[in-house]
Amino acid sequence: MEACRVNYGTEKAEVVYDPHKVTVAEMNKTIDKFGYSLVEQHHHDTAITSNSELKMQKLMELEKYKKHVLVSLPMIAVSIVVMTWEIGAEPLGLWPEMPEMFMVFFHHLLPIFATYMLFVIGLPYIQGMFRFFKYRVANMDSLVGIGTSAAFLYSFTVSAFEESLATFINTQQNYYDVTIVVIGFITLGKYLELRSKLSTGGSNRKNYSACRQKTATVLRNGTHTTVDIDDILIDDILIVKPGEKIALDGVILEGASSVDESMITGESIPVDKVVGDNVIGSTINKQGSLQVKVTQIGKNTMLSRIIAMVEQAQGSKAPIEHLADKISAVFVPIVMVIAVVVFVLWILIGAQFMPFSEALTIAVLSFVGVLVIACPCAMGLATPTAIIVGVGKAAQHGILVKSAESLQKFAAINVVVFDKTGTITKGTPEVTDIVATQIKDSELLQLLASLENHSEHPLAQAIVLKANSKKAKLLNVKNFRALEGKGLQGSINNTTYYAGNLTLAKEMRLKIDQDIIGGFTSAGKTPIVFMTSREVLGYVAMADTIKDDAVAAVSALHAQGITAVMLTGDNARTAQHIAQQVGIDKVIAELLPGDKSKEVQKAAGRRLQSGYGRRWG
Repeated sequence: MEACRVNYGTEKAEVVYDPHKVTVAEMNKTIDKFGYSLVEQHHHDTAITSNSELKMQKLMELEKYKKHVLVSLPMIAVSIVVMTWEIGAEPLGLWPEMPEMFMVFFHHLLPIFATYMLFVIGLPYIQGMFRFFKYRVANMDSLVGIGTSAAFLYSFTVSAFEESLATFINTQQNYYDVTIVVIGFITLGKYLELRSKLSTGGSNRKNYSACRQKTATVLRNGTHTTVDIDDILIDDILIVKPGEKIALDGVILEGASSVDESMITGESIPVDKVVGDNVIGSTINKQGSLQVKVTQIGKNTMLSRIIAMVEQAQGSKAPIEHLADKISAVFVPIVMVIAVVVFVLWILIGAQFMPFSEALTIAVLSFVGVLVIACPCAMGLATPTAIIVGVGKAAQHGILVKSAESLQKFAAINVVVFDKTGTITKGTPEVTDIVATQIKDSELLQLLASLENHSEHPLAQAIVLKANSKKAKLLNVKNFRALEGKGLQGSINNTTYYAGNLTLAKEMRLKIDQDIIGGFTSAGKTPIVFMTSREVLGYVAMADTIKDDAVAAVSALHAQGITAVMLTGDNARTAQHIAQQVGIDKVIAELLPGDKSKEVQKAAGRRLQSGYGRRWG
């Protein structure tokens, strides 16, 4: 074995070994006696399917804990009532002593409860205790097992030999309730912990499984065949129709389209794709049919790697956990030594100042108390559980944390770097202004929307949406044609209309109202010119509007003394206008995609990057 990394929170171990020297079966033979076993993960498994067997085991374990909790809670309630009654009656005198009939009843009932609690629900702790005695390996289960067993055996002894021991110790004092309450509450804690882990992990897997395509159409032997996604091989040709998900990562062999990659990248505006471009599995083909050659399958796809990264982050250890590991390694033996020392001191010294029966009673109670209360679950389990839940909840909101160390460093962040589109802004363009120069505003919107209705460009869809909101009736368009990179044209009622950018208007040698255009661009808006071959009929402004919670989010950062920086590929004037609306401290505009990562590295201080990919932490 070359290396091993264990995380008790996720109950997983990563082992690097030489299969020629040792096998998984041989390793299991060695560690099985300590209550653990290794489950080998095969390379062809996907991140979604590889842990299905483990998940079923955990669900069964959760159901078992649930049954134990439902059984133990009434027992705990009875034990607490009896304890409270006895304490309130004799030492405090708050109420009369329990009637003798009830006292006798509970005197026989509590041993039955304690026996079931210790040997059925508490069986793992008994096994942990015996492993400690046999192999000298202790953990939290060992402490609980020794403590509760000591309380039970003491109580059983004084109950079974009550008459013989009455002259030596107080046989009326027993600790069945300690066994019941301790095991009951620890079982409840384990149930809540396991449910929290499964809830977080299950929610993440449910979200990503919903994104994953179950079947796909494949071109084989000249025919289109629908197959299960797990049966697709590398170099298979996928047939992807408009509106369908692209099943797996690949490269476009034929066709052109725009692809919605928001599930992966966080950018809501579709990306134009042509032959030779790479596409990501589970993204959506918005328009046009595609033929895609599969390049990645199984655990090597982008979606599977994201899921694996989240699980790796959940299993990674923060610096504070390494400290907890070092303490826990010596904590259990020290606690056991302290418990024994406390017991012996009460017997030897306590008996000098009080009757032996009282000293023995306090010694047993102190011994059990030290073992149970000092269980290192807070160090060994609370921190990993907090990381698992924290990373999982972040993933549900589209925030992927690379490691537990990164999560711990979040507290020291003083600079947050935002991308503009889809992070500060909605990423969905909207019509903000309609300025008609030769016709009415309503007529301009009707004509323009009739043309744009034949296009699937995001700007076109926004215009049609605006017309629908105004209940404008769309007209019949003939001879529609898209003008690549410039706009579009079509005939309505025997008149040819054009809609496009400033480049198209200049090529048509039409006069542009620079005041209107300047007003749009200074406000960070994109102008669209609507015209015939002879004159400009009006202008429409489009803008990517600010998210409703963007201002509040930036204000919250400022309240914590954090600087907000925005990066964008837009022109400086547009970027500054948006930054002023939101309250961004610093703007870096007109960047190429590759330049943004460099600017992030330049950002001073401890920084958090938001809006690139799926919001990486």
